Order: sequence, then structure tokens, then C-alpha cells
Amino acid sequence: MNQQLLQSNQQLQQSNEALQSQLLTLQHQLQQLTKLIKGFKSERFVPSAVSQQQKELGLIFDEAAASTSLADAQKISYTKVKKQPVAAEPQKGLPANLKRIITVIEPAEDISNCENVGEEVIETLDYQPGELIVNRTIIPQYRCAAENKPGASRLIQASRPPRAIQRSIADPGLLAAIVIDKFVDALPLNRQLERFKRNGVQIPYSTIADWVRLVGEAVEPLADALLREMLRYSYWHADETGIAVLDNTKKKDTHQGYFWCYKAGNVPLIYYDYQPGRDGKRPLWILDQFKGHLQTDGYVVYSELGNKNITVFYCMAHARRKIFDAQANDKARAEHALTEIHKLYAIEETYREQQLKIAQIKEKRNQEALPILQQLGEWMKKEYEQLRPKTPIAQAFAYSIKRWEGLSLYATTGNLHIDNNVIERCMRTVAIGRKNYLFCGSHDAAKRAGRLYSLLVTCKLNDINPYDWLKDVLSHNIQEMHINKIKDLLPHNWKKNRQLITNNTMA
Repeated sequence: MNQQLLQSNQQLQQSNEALQSQLLTLQHQLQQLTKLIKGFKSERFVPSAVSQQQKELGLIFDEAAASTSLADAQKISYTKVKKQPVAAEPQKGLPANLKRIITVIEPAEDISNCENVGEEVIETLDYQPGELIVNRTIIPQYRCAAENKPGASRLIQASRPPRAIQRSIADPGLLAAIVIDKFVDALPLNRQLERFKRNGVQIPYSTIADWVRLVGEAVEPLADALLREMLRYSYWHADETGIAVLDNTKKKDTHQGYFWCYKAGNVPLIYYDYQPGRDGKRPLWILDQFKGHLQTDGYVVYSELGNKNITVFYCMAHARRKIFDAQANDKARAEHALTEIHKLYAIEETYREQQLKIAQIKEKRNQEALPILQQLGEWMKKEYEQLRPKTPIAQAFAYSIKRWEGLSLYATTGNLHIDNNVIERCMRTVAIGRKNYLFCGSHDAAKRAGRLYSLLVTCKLNDINPYDWLKDVLSHNIQEMHINKIKDLLPHNWKKNRQLITNNTMA
């Protein structure tokens, strides 16, 4: 009888432990789902041993988690009534009330003995911050006597000014404004059209969409040059983010494509490569050309590249986030790990404040960061052996233990970063944009969007006004430029050249 009671008690204990484990798992899942639904959530952690001086220096690590809208997790079924499209009435000429800036282009030849027989008038629509204007370019035509041909005459006329997009009513200023509004300020094209209507200008949606397409095609040589420039550097960050794309093969849903993003580690250059999927073959065409250190969030595809010239290592912020989310499961263990990671970030903050050189950073990390990493890694392994594998804290530790060598690699150098946050911040531009314009119209459109994001975010990283840069670039005939001249138009080179011109003018 006692034996039966003992067995029954053991069974009840095992059942209770299983239910407790299941409850903890469900609580963790509910916590994560709540975080996704509510959007951004602070990951602020203040170690108990942090001094008041450290608090004043602002050494508390804080990072926002990614946001997912409820619409992504919920499919709504409804019947859509298709309305007949209303055709936009074509506009005859440009409104006479718009400001006009007149430019007269005279031929370079001597016309003192020539008769003015007419002129070619070109009106293009341009944009200045706050107003639409009309650039009125007048190219006089002259009839002159032909040399060595008595009685004959010839027509003299100056050439049209060069532009990236020829024979378009839109001038570089307007094209730049439209592209910046969409890809930097996340203003969809249909909202921009409403703004133009308020200024008395009606532009069909297909026309403005074509303008964006033409700009994306015009800057393709620049995007290629940007990638070649990045391949000169041996340290990259890598990340990827989704983008919905219209696909003719899918009638009831959009295709899930991805921007594979690469940023040079210590140089303000970035490249967004659109690919239709997220499998291992997608990044190969770029990463097969790369040699050096590649920092990622731990996505398994990068560690399976098979490129012996690439050393993959990992992001401490991702490891920290998983431990942070497991605090409700095991507060004591989670807080100990977070406190040690906090010390690592405090060390990084110190050398940034002191503006140390690479050799000094390496020495400081070897002395201060490596011992912390070694002790924390050993402690995690011992604690993991005492945990139930499916609990949130065990899964968080397992993530770090599996990647600990890659998470610690940065501390053996003076140039690598502790985390991938620099590239994640660059992903916000895409994330905000897709919440407004929702999707790309085709796979080709997504590729063009990737090129534009590459160049415009590079402007941001170099503290360049993207409107000024793009307007100037579109004033050149990029397709006919020599490859070395194209390189000069890349944002960082363009900024240097502008500064040189300014300095020479002042001198």
C-alpha cells in the first residue's frame, strides 16, 4: 500500500513539474505575443550594482524591439466590390500661374551676322521646397549663310542641357523630391499626387510611377559602383528584412520578398539587395565576392555559406534580448547574465568616450572584456545543465552557448563591433516605408527600390541632404559617363568634391 502511494506521489510530482513547465512556456509565449501586438517595447535593464556615476554617464543599455502589426498575424476575409477606374483627364500644357524661370542657351558659334528665325521652347516641371515652378528653357535657332556654298544656309542651335532622364516633363528637382518623399520620408505616391492637385497640377499615377522607375534605372550604375566600393572593405554587417511584392503568379496574396542588407563595418556605406527569398543561395552572388569578417544576428544561412574567406561572428544584442525576455521565467539567472553583458557595453562606451585608437581598444578588450566573456560563457554552461531544456531561460542560454565563440570574437580585435545595432537602425527606413506604401509593384520595382535605398541611406550615413545629392546626380547623363566619373557621384565622394570646390572658391 505504501509502495503504491509512493509511486502515485512520484507520478503527481512529475505531472506537476510538466504542468509547471508548460505554464512557464505559455506565459513566455503570451508575453512575446503581447510585445508584438503592442509594438515597440523598451529593453532597459539597470544592474543592481550600477553606480550613480554610471547612471549619470548614461551607460544603461536600451534598445527597442521590432514591431509587428496585428494585420500581419490576422487574415481578414471580405468581398471587394471592384469599381470602374476613373481615367484622369490629360492636362493641356502647364498652368500659367506657376512661377517660371527662363534660361536662354545661345550657341557657342559667332551669330553676329545671323538672323533669328525662331526658337525651340522646352517647358519642364521642377520643384523647389514649398512650391512647384516651371523651368522655361529657350534655345534660339539661327539661320546663317553656309560657308563655301553661295546661296545656301544652315541652322545653328545650341545643344540641350544634359540630364539623367531625357524628354521628360519632370526636371531633376521634381524627380528628386518625389523619390525622397517616398523612400526617405515614406510618403506614398498617391498622397504626393494629392499635394500636386492642391497646386493646380494633375499628374496621372502611371506617370509619376514611371518617373520613379526611370530614376531607379538611371542610378543603377551608381548602385553598382557603391557595391564595388564596399567590396574593398573586409568587415561587414549583414541583416535582412521582408517586403511584400505584387506577383502575377499569386492572385490572392502578395509575394514575400526580402532586402538583404550589407553595411561596411567602420565606413558609412550600405547596400540593399532585393531577393525573392530568404534561403541560402540568395546572398551568394554578393558574399562570394566578399572576404573578411561578417557580423550577423545568428541566422543559420550565413554560417553555411561555405566561403572559407569569410569569418562569421555574432551580435551580442540578439543574445541579450533573448535573456531579457526570459526574466519572467528565471529572474535570478537572467539578471546575473544581463549584469555581466552590461559590463561589456560599459567597456565599449568608455573607449568611445576616450576616442581610443584600434590598438588601444584591442588591448583594453583583452584586459577587461575577454575575462568577463570567458567567465560568463562557463557560467552559462554550468547553469544550463541544471535547467529543463524547454524553458525560456534554457533556450536563451542555449542560443548563446551555441554561438559563444562567435559572440566573443569581437573582443579579440580592436575594429569589430560588439553588436549589429548599426545595421538594424538602417532597417528602420525600410520598415517605416513599407507600413505606408505597403508593397512593391513587381520584383523589378523591388530591385530598383533596393538601389535607391542603398544610395539614399548612404547619404544619411554621410550626413548629406539626399535631396541636394539626388538633384545634382540627375542633372548628369549618368548612362554616358565614364566609370571613374560615376564613382565621383557616390554620396561620400560627392561630399568630398563639394567641400573641395567650396574651399577653393573661398580661397
